Amino acid sequence: MNKTIDKLDFETAFKYPFNRAKGMLNIFWIFLPIFGWLALGGYGVRIVQEFVKGNFLELPVLKFNNDFKLGFFMLVKAVPFIIAYAILSTILTLFSPVLVIVRLFIEIFIIPILFINFMKKETVESLFEFSLVNVVFSNFKDYVVVFLKSILLAIIFFVMMIILVGIPASVFTKNMFIADFYRRNVK
Repeated sequence: MNKTIDKLDFETAFKYPFNRAKGMLNIFWIFLPIFGWLALGGYGVRIVQEFVKGNFLELPVLKFNNDFKLGFFMLVKAVPFIIAYAILSTILTLFSPVLVIVRLFIEIFIIPILFINFMKKETVESLFEFSLVNVVFSNFKDYVVVFLKSILLAIIFFVMMIILVGIPASVFTKNMFIADFYRRNVK
């Protein structure tokens, strides 16, 4: 059963990882170098895909083989963008401290929407669909609220790391509000 809602509220976002709490145990795959990391990466992509559909009921079940393959292929597909952004970031950082602000701007307003698009479409090209930036700026106020909610949720889960549940909760929900923004604004 899926819970589809018009707009993600903070309470639903906070409760999401705890609705199927045993799903948070999947974080332990992080201790299996490379294979576990790729499986968690694929799992994260599936979680975001559920968010983009508006499904905020509970963490999905990790399917190790499928999630590993998805994580591996998504990493491979992301390499051209990662290289291009590393070059751009290096240039911006080296030439002027003022340009670090440009880099920060890119990391807040451009990269998140491109990566949600990438996780939804699973294509290399989707990382380079810069026209999506128009969605962010035509809904700027909404995007800023979404970004601030993401920061607040991250802070709450950071504090909850004292009792350890904050670690998986933050990992599995970090893109929740941006994915909901994408769902509501990208047609």
